[in-house]
Amino acid sequence: MTAGDPAGTPLAIETSGLTKRFGRQLAVNGIDLAVPSGSVFGFLGPNGSGKTTTIRVLLGLAAATDGHVRVLGRDVPRHLGEVLPRVGALVEGPAFYPFLSGADNLRRLDAADRHAPSATRTARVAQALERVGLSHAAQKKVRAYSLGMKQRLGIANALLAPRELLVLDEPTNGLDPQGTREVRTLVRSLAAGGTTVFVSSHLLTEVEQMCTHVAVMSVGSLVAQGSMDALRRAGRSHVRLLTPDVEVARAELTRLGLETDGDGVGLTAPLADDGPAPEAIVAALVGAGVRVRGFGVERASLEDRYVALTGEGFDVAQ
Repeated sequence: MTAGDPAGTPLAIETSGLTKRFGRQLAVNGIDLAVPSGSVFGFLGPNGSGKTTTIRVLLGLAAATDGHVRVLGRDVPRHLGEVLPRVGALVEGPAFYPFLSGADNLRRLDAADRHAPSATRTARVAQALERVGLSHAAQKKVRAYSLGMKQRLGIANALLAPRELLVLDEPTNGLDPQGTREVRTLVRSLAAGGTTVFVSSHLLTEVEQMCTHVAVMSVGSLVAQGSMDALRRAGRSHVRLLTPDVEVARAELTRLGLETDGDGVGLTAPLADDGPAPEAIVAALVGAGVRVRGFGVERASLEDRYVALTGEGFDVAQ
């Protein structure tokens, strides 16, 4: 399933038939990703679904077995040297010298970048720390940083130079609620400034609160992608009925072609595109003598769609 974005939308990331094998193991199976520029794009899937392998190929850390990759309009890995200075990344967690301050760690990392001019290094480090809200802790040793502060410092490293694309692999993994909120707020602010943010995650609540678009991986395959709203709309909606006349209501819903499920106080039934509208269902129930105490339409949630697409549950909390 691909949904939500009109043809011609500029893409920050585009893959065609991207495949990666490790010996006989097929880790990524011919996926066609389309990440709109300016989006916060959630890349979802259970552990082992191929998310991190895909990211490593996008960043030139692993070679594709087959297929084509374009990042920021340029073929990768052919033009990797041109693309990477425009991309910031935090993959598999940040690593810093614990005995150095946050600012000193960033200076060392910036000095290792051959594209980074040394004359403006101090200013760039200060600006990056300010963007992630760590100016107050710039001179504090990293060993005294919380996990959330270390994550933000890793993002600051990715932002030492202006970036058109930011790739974050599990950016809130292991964070407490406060650290999670800090990273979420930062991602939103970066997207508001025009940066495309590609977020790999398995946490439903974070994806729903951060992302405008989403793709779902399962066992190496891309099983859905599109806007968040389009993905939800693709799921089946249900009607929920509360009534003391359950059996009469069940018979009437069955007559209307609806498959029912429920208990002694209520019934649920999936809506079909070619089936009766909710208001027609209510009218038919009342006409059959059913006392309707409550009636509502429940839209499919992202979790519903994820389970339907992958057959697996979704972590909804840290």
